[in-house]
Amino acid sequence: MALCIKIALIVLGLFAFKMALVAVFFFDEIRSARKKDPAAKSFMEILFLYQGLHALASYRVAHLFYRAHLFFIARLISQVSRFTTGIEIHPGARIGKGVFIDHGMGVVIGETAIVGEGVLIYQGVTLGGTGLEKGKRHPTIGNNVVIGGGAKVLGNITIGENSYIGANAVVIKNVPPSSTIVGVPGRITRQDGKMIDVSLDHIHVLDPILQDIEELKKRIEKLEK
Repeated sequence: MALCIKIALIVLGLFAFKMALVAVFFFDEIRSARKKDPAAKSFMEILFLYQGLHALASYRVAHLFYRAHLFFIARLISQVSRFTTGIEIHPGARIGKGVFIDHGMGVVIGETAIVGEGVLIYQGVTLGGTGLEKGKRHPTIGNNVVIGGGAKVLGNITIGENSYIGANAVVIKNVPPSSTIVGVPGRITRQDGKMIDVSLDHIHVLDPILQDIEELKKRIEKLEK
């Protein structure tokens, strides 16, 4: 009985030590979560209960092993993290500070993906490749980009900073900074001839195809008159 208590205390001590390290080294990520998720009630809630934060913490450790060319250990850590969080981040990816993975289930980030600082990623997002080629084959995401749920960003492309990718969009071409992309394949949407800044307002994103159809309808009506 005494041995079991000692083992339990050791496990709790190691867990507390791990949480303390996460709190210190992932302060930017925790602050980003509090800022971008209205459901976040406290620092402690994010620290203990947000799987996106734990996936990033595991990734940081795996990335260190990956850079040391200990690839098997790196992948082992990433796969254990995938099992416990539902988020798969290849240890070879490069991820900046302040990234927030909200909900996170089904997120996949490929080996050569580069994710900038302050990026917000929702559930079901894939940063994937498009072929079997070696070298850089995954996307580069600029700072402060928002990627909506279910979006797929594929290939060695660049998403400019401060851009918004709508839910379920499929992006296979470069995107300039401060753009809003929706649809399959992804297209830049505009309002009154200007880029629209939707921030986290997912409702008021215009469909560029629908915009074109509406414009055609107006032209047809003018011709009929």
